[in-house]
Amino acid sequence: MFEALSARLQDVFKSLRGQGRLTEEAVEVALREIRVALLEADVNFKVVKAFIDRIRDRAVDQAVLRSLTPAQQVVKIVRDEMLGLFGATQGGLPPCAKSPRVMLLLGLQGSGKTTTAAKLGTWLAKQGRHSLLVSTDVRRPAAIHQLSVLGQQAGLRVHEPAGELDPVARAGGAVASARNLGFDVVIVDTAGRLHIDEELMIELQAIKDVVDPSDLLYVADAMTGQDAIKSAGEFNRRIGVSGVVLTKMDGDARGGAALSVVAVVGVPIAFIGSGERLPDLEPFHPDRVVSRVLGMGDVLSLVEKAEQAITEEHAERLEEKILQNDFTLDDFRDQLRAIRKMGPLEHILGMLPGMGGLKELRDNVDEKQLGRVEAIIDSMTPKERRRYQIINGSRRKRIARGSGTSVEEVNRLLRQFVQMRKMLKAMGGMAGLSGMGKGRKRLRSLMR
Repeated sequence: MFEALSARLQDVFKSLRGQGRLTEEAVEVALREIRVALLEADVNFKVVKAFIDRIRDRAVDQAVLRSLTPAQQVVKIVRDEMLGLFGATQGGLPPCAKSPRVMLLLGLQGSGKTTTAAKLGTWLAKQGRHSLLVSTDVRRPAAIHQLSVLGQQAGLRVHEPAGELDPVARAGGAVASARNLGFDVVIVDTAGRLHIDEELMIELQAIKDVVDPSDLLYVADAMTGQDAIKSAGEFNRRIGVSGVVLTKMDGDARGGAALSVVAVVGVPIAFIGSGERLPDLEPFHPDRVVSRVLGMGDVLSLVEKAEQAITEEHAERLEEKILQNDFTLDDFRDQLRAIRKMGPLEHILGMLPGMGGLKELRDNVDEKQLGRVEAIIDSMTPKERRRYQIINGSRRKRIARGSGTSVEEVNRLLRQFVQMRKMLKAMGGMAGLSGMGKGRKRLRSLMR
């Protein structure tokens, strides 16, 4: 998502930087391009108009035009105003003293509510919370079964009262059960329709009255663009919405929903879903999204993903091995597995500063190559993985047969591994691996 918009905006900024002196006429040309880019990205036209007007008022100020770096000043203004589209939202969930905390998931059919319920429970488990899930979508039996399966996959408890087909009773029973069993969060997956109807709203209002939710999260499919925004507004008017969860943010949608929802609906974005895996739900950080749209990368999210994939103990052990020049093929394989845990390589590369616009490079990333490398290393004996120097011609042929690859691929892997060892030795070890937490704090302070 945002790839087309990001590319267009970066082209505009590049044209501004290419001018020796910035004029009001040049600013107008740039604003026209930005307007078109935002409209093509399916941003609400009223939001675009107000956004462009605010940039114009600030960008044509004489202090900006006469500054030593006028183009950079314009980029900063665009960044500030884009952040303004999201308001003062911090993402995630606000503090709540109520126990159990009840979360009501709202939305149209097919928006991803059931999967989001399991993802939300997974995210809360990392925060030390214990969630009880319940489905009230009795008209679609597959929804109840789907939540049960996802709950098992995530290791979450699902409230399944036998034979109970009253949505209100199911929701109320889940809250009562949570109090008795000691769960501190109840996540209620409600029914959706292909359209908003009166029967659905009456049912949702009845469930709301019974469970007294702390959070009413509207789950919107980002792929549907402005239709998702209109529906969110209607749900907010009839039931009330405290936050929005945007799903399928890893798709090829244009991104207008994310940039419009706060201004149009008037509620913050709480979470974004960026993949199909259960861990692929994260609190919405507007500054990080804006940085990626403007081609500045998202280093903080990258560091957080690395922290989740590599424990501090593992990092310290790895750092010590590198310092002692004892980095083996076993260690190399472990690092590849950690990288794969961080998510698709295309998304990881998109978080690196300057890589946002290199779409061709990211599209050519071969995820399967990592699997082939792992297969090659797995086909080696423990002794060969510890002492790569003993791998001669006959051993290479055996490894290639065992891994379903070619001798050339085995040779290439060994060459790359030797080069990596030399590079790590020259660097004196990857200082800072064991201090990723401190590094993230330093990054936060620098980016404020």
